[in-house]
Amino acid sequence: MVFDTLIIGGGVSGMQCALVLGSALTKEYAKDKKVGIIMHQRSSHLQDALFNNVLGLTPGTLGKDILEEGRDQLEQLYPEVSQIDNEKVIAVLEEEDNYKVVTNKKEYHSKNVVIALNYSKPFDIAGLEQYVERHTRANVMKDRIQLRNFNHLIREGLYVCGTLAGWRSQFAIAAGSGASVATDILTVWNENVPTKVHDKHK
Repeated sequence: MVFDTLIIGGGVSGMQCALVLGSALTKEYAKDKKVGIIMHQRSSHLQDALFNNVLGLTPGTLGKDILEEGRDQLEQLYPEVSQIDNEKVIAVLEEEDNYKVVTNKKEYHSKNVVIALNYSKPFDIAGLEQYVERHTRANVMKDRIQLRNFNHLIREGLYVCGTLAGWRSQFAIAAGSGASVATDILTVWNENVPTKVHDKHK
């Protein structure tokens, strides 16, 4: 299966990236683009979270509920975004014009790949080992990692977002990181014209 963008990781940064990309698929510059997200990837730190300090979330919201509701939101609003379940990524390999993403079940090819996993060890995806480094914003005692990047970009067509991009483990930060990567990809699709997507109440 071939994608224009394939997101690896179904936590907050990955789903936020998918939502923004999905919301743009009716635009002229994105109408023929194919987007996918591999949802099953480790256990999310969001699973055990309780949120009282996030703008727009009702105090007492549970992370496990956000994970479930986020999947439903993506499916209902943007069904064109392919949700891939029950597959674990084992390799992200460079090809001539794109990337090959190998899971425990299938192989995918994508022009852009977004790594949206958490920052815990071990990190054992073949093809990405050379980018792993110590997390610069996490408590040293926790021994967290990040992937070397510049403004979310590891190399052409390969992005990272959320805590694995070097950001702190905070819901709003992770969501913003995923949205930022999405708008960077949209900008490339839109012939490098700076691009964002807003829904408007009519």
